[in-house]
Amino acid sequence: QVQLVESGGGLVQAGGSLRLSCAASGSGFRTSAMGWFRQAPGKERESVATITWTDGSTWYAESVKGRFTISRDNAKKTVYLQMNSLKPEDTAVYYCASSEFGWATRPANYRSWGQGTQVTVTS
Repeated sequence: QVQLVESGGGLVQAGGSLRLSCAASGSGFRTSAMGWFRQAPGKERESVATITWTDGSTWYAESVKGRFTISRDNAKKTVYLQMNSLKPEDTAVYYCASSEFGWATRPANYRSWGQGTQVTVTS
């Protein structure tokens, strides 16, 4: 059973930074892509950034390009999301997830999910 555990969320002022981490555990962990997603109250879950596990290819939502950076540490089975220049509209619960599809960018293509971590950005 694969478990994904996010950490690093919190409260930050606009313009600040946070770094989220997502550690995978459990036997048989295999993934082709990892991604970060977010869901604000009353809104659908949206893709933020994804990374292919083998070659590190990345994809970003337009709203976070230039501000967020996704990275991974294969040995530690951990994926990170560095978030800079945060805006109030970045406020959401952030989830990490694992996909068997290396090209996956949409939530529907991700099977295993973490429990989420709250990010709140104040103006």
